[in-house]
Amino acid sequence: MFKHGGNIFDYSKKLNVLPRDIIDASASLVPFSTPKFLFKELKKELKNKNFQYYPEKNFQELRHAIGSFHNINPNNILPGNGASELITWIGNEASEIGINCLPSPCFADYERSLKCWNADYVFNKLPKYWGIEYPQAYPLMPKADVLWITNPHNPTGQLWSKESLKKLLLNYKLIVCDEAFLSITPEGEKESLIPFVKDFDNLVVIRSLTKLFSIPGLRLGYMVGNKKLLKKIKYKRDPWPLNSFAIKAGITLLTNKTEYESWTRKIHNWINIEKKWMYSEIERINQLRVLNSCTNFFLIKSRKSMITNIKYLEKQGILIRECSSFRSLNNKWARISIQKHSDNKKIINEIQNSFK
Repeated sequence: MFKHGGNIFDYSKKLNVLPRDIIDASASLVPFSTPKFLFKELKKELKNKNFQYYPEKNFQELRHAIGSFHNINPNNILPGNGASELITWIGNEASEIGINCLPSPCFADYERSLKCWNADYVFNKLPKYWGIEYPQAYPLMPKADVLWITNPHNPTGQLWSKESLKKLLLNYKLIVCDEAFLSITPEGEKESLIPFVKDFDNLVVIRSLTKLFSIPGLRLGYMVGNKKLLKKIKYKRDPWPLNSFAIKAGITLLTNKTEYESWTRKIHNWINIEKKWMYSEIERINQLRVLNSCTNFFLIKSRKSMITNIKYLEKQGILIRECSSFRSLNNKWARISIQKHSDNKKIINEIQNSFK
């Protein structure tokens, strides 16, 4: 049941085409080539052959780069092999605290992590329909010891206000806030909980760099939280969770502020333009309902099962995220990530054809 989008290599073999010939709207990644300034530094890393040595265990330079970027003490930072590895280990800590509450629907990795450690967990349903204003107040305060939150929420695209989330910190032993899509989201950084880590020992924030810069193959994320908690995780996990190229990428991205901001502006402009266009186009398809989103993907609902439509799209070289693996959703739901305009036009056209 723990499905993910982005299975592009499997589908390229199945369709007998190159991965680059597939429009992958199943994974919510930025659809642009790696930034030149990052690619240049990775080429240097390859030329210098630093990969011939074991990576630095303590990630001192990377932690300082992250700390400087967020104005956070490096001791409150733990880099990881993508957000998924960090979700696994914070799940281990959460399993020892008490009952976990997962919003429904939510990213399947949270449940996978809790199952790894035989944790106690329950679900609490989120509303699926909402207005056009963002950010919104978080609508739930379930009874639990640990609360898991995604901001912006995956797969619904809702953005929660940091002030409403701050209030929750007074009611739980631990809050895990996954901000994997926040840097992609226009105006999203204003709602980050990272500044609250200084004042709340019961807060852990998980971030990813791979979606914004379209480098998921490098596996790069980090956790911000209580240094004692992070130290416990550090001694439990593998000794070298990050390779030398991921470490170099993180340092490069977060120490080149001008390049980072320029890239982010480009991404936010793209989202603002394409999101508006794509929403209006999907809305015109009678068989579908499209939900408002603050970020680079939409949740859509069909009157009937979308399995046939999704299979049709696959044959056309288009992948979208089938959502029956999300709790409280079923095969009438799908998630579509925004692509370049030419690809978005093809996606809309083929979705229309899939209903004929």
